[in-house]
Amino acid sequence: MATLTKMREAKGGIELRPGPFASSPPTFEHIITGIDESFLWRLDDYPWERNVWNFHPEFEIHLIRKGEGVAFVGDYIGAFSATYLTVIGSDLPHDWVTMTAPGEVIEGREVVVQFHPDRIREATRLLPEFAELEDFFARTQRGLVFNGETLVKGADLIERMGTEKGVARLALFLQLLDLLARSAEYEILSSPEYSPKLDAETLDALQRALVFIYRNFATDIRLSDVADLAGMSESAFSRFFKKNTGNTFTDHVNKLRIWQACKLLAESDMPITDICFEVGYLNISNFNRTFLRHHRMTPSAYRRLTPQRRPQRDDLAPPDETLRR
Repeated sequence: MATLTKMREAKGGIELRPGPFASSPPTFEHIITGIDESFLWRLDDYPWERNVWNFHPEFEIHLIRKGEGVAFVGDYIGAFSATYLTVIGSDLPHDWVTMTAPGEVIEGREVVVQFHPDRIREATRLLPEFAELEDFFARTQRGLVFNGETLVKGADLIERMGTEKGVARLALFLQLLDLLARSAEYEILSSPEYSPKLDAETLDALQRALVFIYRNFATDIRLSDVADLAGMSESAFSRFFKKNTGNTFTDHVNKLRIWQACKLLAESDMPITDICFEVGYLNISNFNRTFLRHHRMTPSAYRRLTPQRRPQRDDLAPPDETLRR
């Protein structure tokens, strides 16, 4: 069976193709700021070695400037496209995955701003106004994505920070925090039930499972296959997966399939029945029922409401894309 062959190769130490959670085990990300800085501002290409399913005590303000793909924040799975502004709280695992051609690099795909909240809390003793940020800090623990004017203004502040140094950059950073803290233009991403066990052994097993699921969600993927990859019984893996992703195995696969279906509905003229089978469903009734549960509308209604659809042209072959992150 092809899926079992892939899993045996992964277990045997063969390097995985770059995928949503990278090929090396996810580890705690150690973030170092300069001795003359209170926060880190960084412009990243995609991919690079830190494009992994990671967590850290620092808060992260993440601006996607180019490209599109799938956002993973705690137990949240959803599509992103430029411009996309998120804030991630302490120790909340996250990753943003883009499909790219072999060897392709998206230069300057994102800007990352990272800071430790304790620095703000320590400053509150001298500058009591900073205490206003505590409610915002609490909300970020589940991950936030911003929209509307907040997105436009926030992205502008982040870009301008890259052209400044010292006090001028700090002033823009404080403006950004104030903007995000006061805004009501946001959605909460991860669920309140999400509470993973963040140790290296758990993350290693979880990463292997997530990479395999992401690569194979459009096939007849089975719980027993992934449990075998993780070295667990089906019942043990089910409990493990639910605790550390916030989703059941079936829910996780369905979210990925529906995400891919939405992409095909919006960007192609592929018949809905073909899309159903393309993303891994074996019958149209199950596909329609699952899509309705996720989006509260049918696939055909979703297609009609999706703006800026890109019709498929017969003279253009689909790009040869591989997964990376």
